[in-house]
Amino acid sequence: MIKSMTGFASGECSTDQGELFWELRSVNHRYFEAQFKLPDGFRAIETELRDLAASKLRRGKLDASLQFRPAMAAGASLEINEPLALELIEKAERLAQRIDDPEEFSALDIMRWPGVVNESTIDTSDLFDPARKLLDQTLDALCEARAREGARIHSLLEERIAQIGVLAEQVRARMPEVLAALRQRINERAQALEVRVDAERLEQELVLLAQKLDVAEELDRLDAHVEEIRAAFAMDDVVGRRLDFLMQELNREANTLGSKSADAETTKAAVDLKVLIEQLREQIQNVE
Repeated sequence: MIKSMTGFASGECSTDQGELFWELRSVNHRYFEAQFKLPDGFRAIETELRDLAASKLRRGKLDASLQFRPAMAAGASLEINEPLALELIEKAERLAQRIDDPEEFSALDIMRWPGVVNESTIDTSDLFDPARKLLDQTLDALCEARAREGARIHSLLEERIAQIGVLAEQVRARMPEVLAALRQRINERAQALEVRVDAERLEQELVLLAQKLDVAEELDRLDAHVEEIRAAFAMDDVVGRRLDFLMQELNREANTLGSKSADAETTKAAVDLKVLIEQLREQIQNVE
């Protein structure tokens, strides 16, 4: 079953030090690319987390965000460097006396100065393993979401592939009628011109013209490509690029069919084929 590259999943767990929360979003991309947004204390395991994501996702752009909410008992405390804060206040007031219209400053402005506030941090090393396990579970949920979206895409693709098969059969069934109408049209023109036409020469020209207009080979290749697409659906592998290549082949046959068209119905069928192929291509851009 094919999988989509788009999906969303989230997961959370509680520890003695606080709560961990993963949020994963993935969209279509030519290759696999992962962007991790981690709290400062977790950057040491970013490479491991990337490898874990790459082991489960083959294509798509992944945005992974980890949030950590410390428990009240484990929360960080703030320590004020009062000597530095008082020195800043004194110098700020001294400078303010030399300015015609000084701006007012608050205690929060002083606290924003580097070194005034010392925040005691939490040792997050004990949280590395829970964060990895939670990511593993959340990635599984993301894969399930992508599989569900892939099933929906599969249904849409099958519907359009069936329509392509119907159009191909309609063109194939009409070809004898098209050639017969062409023969009649040429005979009528010859009679209208009141010229004597060599029957054997006329037959030779009709045969050559029929060969130029013959689309049996294009229709056979069209059927073969459709079978290849259905075979790709059954593969337990990444098939997005394979399907994209097959779309190019389908489009090439539709173009040739249009260039060989000898009547309005065949031209319309070629246009309808190109529309269906473009709809297929749009959906396949999301297939892993």
